[in-house]
Amino acid sequence: MAFLVLALLAASTAVSCRSRAREVVVYLSIDQVFTEPILRDFERRSGVKVRAVFDTEETKSTGVLNRIVAEAANPQADVFWSGDPVRPLLLVKRGLVRPYASPNAAAVPPGFKAADGSWTGGAARARLLLVNTNRVKPDERPRSIRELASPRWRGQTAIANPLFGTTTMHVAALANAWGEDALKAFLVQLKANGCRIASSNGEVKRLVASGEVAFGLADTDDAAEALREGAPVEVVYPDQDGMGTLLMPTVVVPLRGPHPEEARRLVDHLLSTAAEQELVDAASHIPLRADVNPPLGGKRASELRAMPVDYSRVADTMERLQPWLREWAGL
Repeated sequence: MAFLVLALLAASTAVSCRSRAREVVVYLSIDQVFTEPILRDFERRSGVKVRAVFDTEETKSTGVLNRIVAEAANPQADVFWSGDPVRPLLLVKRGLVRPYASPNAAAVPPGFKAADGSWTGGAARARLLLVNTNRVKPDERPRSIRELASPRWRGQTAIANPLFGTTTMHVAALANAWGEDALKAFLVQLKANGCRIASSNGEVKRLVASGEVAFGLADTDDAAEALREGAPVEVVYPDQDGMGTLLMPTVVVPLRGPHPEEARRLVDHLLSTAAEQELVDAASHIPLRADVNPPLGGKRASELRAMPVDYSRVADTMERLQPWLREWAGL
């Protein structure tokens, strides 16, 4: 009888362990509406339960990242799926990543992944100029980021506050490309030129779509939303005859979490052709892979002159610029 009880306890423990092992925890800073269907598809295909923790709109790109750092002594997340390629590098520097070179990463261009598998890029957003076609004639369309500060467009342009979101990454990338003094001079010129400093890229989209400004700096997904709404807008990929357009891939980061085998399986899925195609279709992102079709009217990354970027260096520059940007923004 005692032997039977011990056997039943052992079997129960084994089942319980297997049950716990058949799950994976992913933290995300990409919108839930776009990513949840991809995660549910992974569950159906793999039989592995996904527990997802999403950033809120107010803490986008920083909330779950700070949580991963806070949990360093007792990691809870197995994978971080990030909406930008810069902030995850803070996790790499802190030793919170368990590198994994997925076979599906082979199709990702070298500039959008780490050779050791510590991070791998996927469908990207671009920083672009959104132009109101009622206010700007075809032969007057802006072609460069620098035109935001042109006297020709005084009081007629907009950008999101560079203290937050993708604009932070953009100004840091420009600082690395131009030099920090040149970047600061450019931002001072923007204010002197009456550029509207909006609360978000979505607000920039609204200002352009309504005709309150002639053009503004926003992201691919904001432009796609304006076009779907039938707004009188046109997309310009800036600096195609110069330094190129800034691309911001989504990034998959394997972490030192409690489910390494399941984490590798999820990473494989998130970096698959099917998953990237789904994110491109749902969020109007730019495909990095040659075997993923671009959204209607969109482009693949290979069809654009991309701004050369060292994302690790951008991360350092972002941190260094914060005090000056706060002063510039009056905060």
